[in-house]
Amino acid sequence: MGNLQSELKAFKDPVLARGLVESIEAWAPEQATLMEVCGTHTVAIARNGIRDLMPEGIRLASGPGCPVCVTSNHDIDKVIALARIPGVIITTFGDMTRVPGSTSSLLAEQAAGADVRIVYSPLDALAIAQENPEREVVFVGVGFETTTPLVAMAIKRARALGLTNFSVYGAHKNMPGALEVIINDPALEVNALILPGHVSTIIGVEPYRFLAEKYGIPGVITGFEPVDVLQGIAMLMRQLHEGRADIEIAYARGVMPEGNPVAMAAIDEVFETCAATWRGLGEIPGSGYRIREEYADFDAMKRFDPEVEPTIEPKGCRCGDVLRGIMAPSECPLFRKVCTPENPVGPCMVSGEGSCAAYYRYY
Repeated sequence: MGNLQSELKAFKDPVLARGLVESIEAWAPEQATLMEVCGTHTVAIARNGIRDLMPEGIRLASGPGCPVCVTSNHDIDKVIALARIPGVIITTFGDMTRVPGSTSSLLAEQAAGADVRIVYSPLDALAIAQENPEREVVFVGVGFETTTPLVAMAIKRARALGLTNFSVYGAHKNMPGALEVIINDPALEVNALILPGHVSTIIGVEPYRFLAEKYGIPGVITGFEPVDVLQGIAMLMRQLHEGRADIEIAYARGVMPEGNPVAMAAIDEVFETCAATWRGLGEIPGSGYRIREEYADFDAMKRFDPEVEPTIEPKGCRCGDVLRGIMAPSECPLFRKVCTPENPVGPCMVSGEGSCAAYYRYY
């Protein structure tokens, strides 16, 4: 136990941190924009004041790494339409209940009488389906490759159990396609990427190779403690200083180069890639996952085909531009005035991984 505590303390060691900051300063170009594409990194950078440690001319931009935030209004509206079907139990992770759709939210639907329940795993939703055989249970599947294997396994488990009252609304996305859109955005010049630790435990290194080989953009996969993040930034600065573009791992305790083949196999068995609409980025080919035809019985939209109201974007909300990294949350005219955690206008203020929520709390 003592050794473990000692190892954990190292990730917040001020001496190590200072040494990494000095390396960043030594290798930093005159100007560069680094983007973190993981919501947990966004929070870690804000909470630990890492943005303030950067040399002049080095900008840390937040990207589309919060799965709740990038879920489009149209997807939210579909879930709300499912919640309005009599007899349906909606199960979802907590953040999703507060995300506003065009005219409502799951929390508002719950207040109006819909059965909306927060779960911590899709397996919890399976248990609810078993306990309520006379009700239809829909799990709202939102997230990147980190959560997609869990949903795939839940669907396989439901089939093995013979559950006929369980289905999934799938709004899962994969990260590499969005990164290609980001680095080709004419409004934003990204010089390097702080790549997501959680997603990379599943997909490994290979899906990011095109960033370095096709576009000359260096990337480093890193963890979430202060020293982790600083190490990742230092490695990126060194690549920029040396004129290299590689995909490197600064999170070897969590990420293997090949990722997790078992988890990827579960995804590939149950899901296939498809075009997906991202808030702020629009439709990106191949960036989403949909349930394969072999498992179509577990696709909630095919099972119920509810009428979905016309999509209306929230007036004045700049979540899309924040997710693209072209503006900081504090530059949105609604930030702290109209849009707050208690009264969120957009999802970036709702989610604990959202850039606006992080800025509101730490800046």
